[in-house]
Amino acid sequence: MPAITLPDGSVRHFAGPVTGTTVAADIGPGLARAALAMRVDGKILDLAREIDSDVSLAFITRKDPEALEMIRHDTAHVLAEAVQALYPGTQVTIGPSIENGFYYDFARNEPFTLEDLPKIEAKMREIIAANAPFTREVWDRDEAIAFFREKGERYKAELIQDLPPTETITLYKQGDWIDLCRGPHMRGTGDVGTAFKLQKVAGAYWRGDHRNAMLSRIYGTAWRDQKELDAYLKMLEEAERRDHRRIGKAMDLFHMQSEAQGSVFWHSKGWRLYRTLEAYMRRRLDANGYAEVKTPQLVDRTLWEHSGHWEKYRQNMFVATVDEEPDVTLALKPMNCPCHVQIFNQGLRSYRELPMRMAEFGACHRYEPSGALHGIMRVRAFTQDDAHIFCTEDQIGSETVRFVTLLSAIYRDLGFEEFRVKFSDRPDARAGTDEQWDRAEKALHEACREAGIAYEDNPGEGAFYGPKLEFVLRDAIGRDWQCGTLQVDYILPERLDAEFIGEDGAKHRPVMLHRAILGSFERFLGILIEQYAGRFPLWLAPVQVVVAPIVSDANDYAEEVAALLRARGLSVQTDLRNEKINAKVREHSLAHVPVIAVVGRREAELEQVSLRRLGDDKQTVMGLMEAVDLLGAEALPPDLRPAEPTAA
Repeated sequence: MPAITLPDGSVRHFAGPVTGTTVAADIGPGLARAALAMRVDGKILDLAREIDSDVSLAFITRKDPEALEMIRHDTAHVLAEAVQALYPGTQVTIGPSIENGFYYDFARNEPFTLEDLPKIEAKMREIIAANAPFTREVWDRDEAIAFFREKGERYKAELIQDLPPTETITLYKQGDWIDLCRGPHMRGTGDVGTAFKLQKVAGAYWRGDHRNAMLSRIYGTAWRDQKELDAYLKMLEEAERRDHRRIGKAMDLFHMQSEAQGSVFWHSKGWRLYRTLEAYMRRRLDANGYAEVKTPQLVDRTLWEHSGHWEKYRQNMFVATVDEEPDVTLALKPMNCPCHVQIFNQGLRSYRELPMRMAEFGACHRYEPSGALHGIMRVRAFTQDDAHIFCTEDQIGSETVRFVTLLSAIYRDLGFEEFRVKFSDRPDARAGTDEQWDRAEKALHEACREAGIAYEDNPGEGAFYGPKLEFVLRDAIGRDWQCGTLQVDYILPERLDAEFIGEDGAKHRPVMLHRAILGSFERFLGILIEQYAGRFPLWLAPVQVVVAPIVSDANDYAEEVAALLRARGLSVQTDLRNEKINAKVREHSLAHVPVIAVVGRREAELEQVSLRRLGDDKQTVMGLMEAVDLLGAEALPPDLRPAEPTAA
């Protein structure tokens, strides 16, 4: 006689095993109509599953966060059924839900094209309208393998073969169509709804291995209702408008090419933007007690073996050998941490030197598959705004507070008013002992409390040497970007034999805090380009002012204006071409120049300029020196501006 405890604390008793559907109906007809699935003792199950013992139970309706993942999961199944109905002989492989949607990989001789998607969508809507129930079946492993092989579904048969022997083999039917799936599912295909859209096609290797067959992947998005779908599609349109690759080309900032895959060719304007950000970060670090260092890019593999990176990270490392030294293998550093320990290890360190904050704008290289590369957002060659803090256990909390204060100020200066924090604990593949991980995780939890950091758990996503905080920015159109990190590491100092002399005269291991704020300059600049849609605040803009004369008689005055602005530290260009002023304004506006200073005979005679701001059709006429003072003050980076006066 199961006793079922509901979220409000009430308990319902039933004479024998009962399904979630029956419990929902027993509570009321409204819930029976709304319930899509149930959470039984914390585990999400189909409503049709039987409950035969005392449990805590909550129902999942369309408004619950869990419903969105189920909608996307079920939409993937509907997609697979539609494809096999329209294209007989196509094999289905895997089709998970992902962030904002789902995909399904298919094996067929002819890859899908964008022209196929409307037809598939129409078939999906037919399947959804039929509202066939999802029915769970438990199969014998060998019978399931034989079943799929007989159907010509060798990929499904292979998946089942590779499942652990203890795994329960479950298949789900929707009408006459059946698929291998762990579940759970909603009640039927009708619960998917119509707020979905197929978006693109791509190639994908079976199980992500380039040695395997190439499959045809269809991506889609699915939402609770049409309003959510429309909002998402509008966001995608805005993201396309802000695409850093398109804007980077329009502003002449950088380019990529096949001869240097994953590396950026910075043009002069883009490099100025890069250097402006780098100079700002350097000043911030200097003011916060960091000592900047520079370490080699090529390091013998023995250091990476000692640190543990060779074992855990070798597949992402570029290596080099030379004929004269056949026994030597060098690796381009994928991160800076082991090299910073080498600097710490030079000489005998005292507790009086701690905390030691060591920073580097370190050039790193990591192998990324060519298909994963994405403009300057995901590259193979990048520069980290990396730093490592060598400290005692007692200093972890205060250093965390100090770091979060710095990070928050930098994000605000760069236009990001909010961020959230994830706590990533021990991964399955890790170095060190459980005792070291217990200490590190406890220390980071305590540091979060001291710093007043609210965080969400991110299980199993820590670095292989320590737990970490991930700082996630939200941009102007609501997208999240994981940028900053703070990691507590007891393991690397031990592996690389880092020591200091404590107050007691004995040798101790320092704790190593790995931290970054931007993550990498390349990726963060891509984020900034998209955050501002290329319309940077004046202090960041690679070209801050263009002085454009209306007539050639004003060319000399335009050069004089430009010289005065350059003397105030601004990046200025003059446009002396024999073009109409409207054409000049239009061209420089498309290049996202923040200020165009228009000058003609009258301005030259009166020593004035007409300032036109990006996005504003109006012009402001003012005296030359007033304009120089105004723009000079506005172009100061936030950390160099005079402090705002405080109220008395």
